[in-house]
Amino acid sequence: MKAVQYREVGKGPEIVEIDVPEPGPGQIRLKVTAAGLCHSDWFVMDLPEEQYTYGLPLTLGHEGAGIADKLGAGVTGITVGESYAIYGPWGCGVCRNCAEGKENYCTRAAELGIAPPGLGAPGAMAEYVIVDDARHLTPLGDLDPVETVSLTDAGLTPYHAIKAAQHKLFPGATALVLGVGGLGHVGIQIIRAISEATVIAVDVSAEKLSLATEVGAHHTVVSGPDAAARIRELTGGVGADAVFDFVGVQPTIDTARASVAVDGYIHIVGIGGGLLPTGFFSTPFGAAVRAPYWGSRSELIEVLDLARTGAVSVHVERYGIEDAVEAYTRLHHGAVRGRAVVVP
Repeated sequence: MKAVQYREVGKGPEIVEIDVPEPGPGQIRLKVTAAGLCHSDWFVMDLPEEQYTYGLPLTLGHEGAGIADKLGAGVTGITVGESYAIYGPWGCGVCRNCAEGKENYCTRAAELGIAPPGLGAPGAMAEYVIVDDARHLTPLGDLDPVETVSLTDAGLTPYHAIKAAQHKLFPGATALVLGVGGLGHVGIQIIRAISEATVIAVDVSAEKLSLATEVGAHHTVVSGPDAAARIRELTGGVGADAVFDFVGVQPTIDTARASVAVDGYIHIVGIGGGLLPTGFFSTPFGAAVRAPYWGSRSELIEVLDLARTGAVSVHVERYGIEDAVEAYTRLHHGAVRGRAVVVP
């Protein structure tokens, strides 16, 4: 079968032929119907050799959906021929956080060598993928897998961050979205769907600011040294009650710190490598800073339910698996509007 793999540190993705995998006990094989590309893939592929820990070759694709094709021994609750989305942040399943469905915060995954598909385990950017456990599959029903697959990360990750700050998104509050890429344009929709907050979107790209308006932002601001002053102006000097940084580079983090209100929240979602010092004389009184990661299994179900109501959708660019390298190049250069999806 065809697969998109990272095979040599520093070389980027390649399209290769590999064997079709067989499911072991408790495992499920999916015939992949869609696999999403993510900036996290490039974060991994840009790591120097001494920091790379994900194994080689690595089949990419931590956003995946497919049709259940073959069940390993002992699998129950999964129907061959049905469509499923993959819950990506796999955990041990038995620690306290996993017991609450928060496998994204599993305390034993690293110790046990458990890794997400596409981020250590073989991912979904192939014709078939193995899922380790039935609990990591969520039925898609009649949702279009190509339109939906990105919600397993680009929807789940912002939903988790936004839901944790939902009490700050009261009527009259302001939510600031930094970066209107794959996650940010979904984040705007989630804020509009679950709150009455005013949304200000910030980006360097006029095209992405146009997308922000299309998906529900009330105001847009061009990213730069004057952005924080403009945000203060739009909020009557108060600042944003909740800031969601979907980029995470130092300039956006600096904008977040300069824009957050007293007793506000800053959630750094993007993995751009910037750092935010906090404490007296750094952030406003009462301001909280968090770095949330992915989301829980129950939150994925909630995100898919939002998609079923039409409240949340993803702007998708489709590519065949033979065009995956081109898609990754466009993603690396910031040319993707919304989310890129490979359709094997």
